[in-house]
Amino acid sequence: MTPANIESRWLFSRNIDLTVFLGSAIVSLLLLGLGWRLGILNDESPDWTWVSAVLLIDVAHVWSTSFRVYFDVEEFKRRFWLYLLVPVFGYVVGVALYSEGELTFWRGLAIVAVFHFVRQQYGWVALYRRKLGETESWTWWIDAAAVYLATVYPLAFWMTSLPRNFNWFVANDFFELPEFVETVLFPIYVLALTAYFAKSIYLYISKGFLNKGKDIVIATTAICWYVGIVVFNSDYAFTVTNVIIHGVPYFALIYFYARTRREATGRVYRTLSQNWIIFLASLWALAYLEEMFWNRGVWHEKNWLFGSYWDWTFLKIYLVPLLAVPQLTHYVLDGFIWRRKSNTNFRIAG
Repeated sequence: MTPANIESRWLFSRNIDLTVFLGSAIVSLLLLGLGWRLGILNDESPDWTWVSAVLLIDVAHVWSTSFRVYFDVEEFKRRFWLYLLVPVFGYVVGVALYSEGELTFWRGLAIVAVFHFVRQQYGWVALYRRKLGETESWTWWIDAAAVYLATVYPLAFWMTSLPRNFNWFVANDFFELPEFVETVLFPIYVLALTAYFAKSIYLYISKGFLNKGKDIVIATTAICWYVGIVVFNSDYAFTVTNVIIHGVPYFALIYFYARTRREATGRVYRTLSQNWIIFLASLWALAYLEEMFWNRGVWHEKNWLFGSYWDWTFLKIYLVPLLAVPQLTHYVLDGFIWRRKSNTNFRIAG
């Protein structure tokens, strides 16, 4: 097998894929070990974890969608009404939900966020299947069952054992499920993952076929979601296992896509995407600005990083849904912008 053929087995390249998929999972697990050594494994996330994981990864990766849509003038014009109406309708619906109560709003946003997190892991599996030309329906069913159960079962465990010592957004944003849901799902979960790796071994032995990247996605998803939600019961453990493996690969996806679009876009786009340092710095700046408004206007926390808070309590019904528009837009548009059928020229690497 030639080096070119070896590289064609990966989404970006062997080294980059191993870094963003396997490497991010290893970092997450190492941070669990660090948390144990520091005595914070079962506590709230300390400020340094919040800054590195939430601010610089989670919030920043939401803004990376701008490079796929809003910073790309040609792409924005191509599907103008979709890209305009999603944030507009998102804000209107957000205000309507918030007017029914804060918890109603956060529960609605949590449902959309969870769906997005689950679907993104399936998306990686679908991209790897496409890259290696896997078209057989029986392997698709096994792959889909494995990646969905790897995420849905830990969520079911979470929602059948409330209250937990961590939340998705705010306290009580998940509704409780009856215990039998977890009891029924567990053997299906074990069966789905067993079937997946048994299938992978069978294909390798019988045909010499091995989709390493997809195997890594399934394995790291199963491990990190199980460890962060089921094994441990802390905000710190959940944060480091959930956020890093979600955001880091998405940075790579957007960055390499942006590199393919540089020559067809304007000067600002080319400047911000010319290298990964400037690319990340621009996202971190946007993330900081967003979180400054969240913390000054809503949460009233982390004054050491964002300054003193503003008393905008009377505006929360309009402010909170407005500040949530970037993440809601990211959640919704992510279900459209990577579909090949509506993106005939779509590619993520050169």
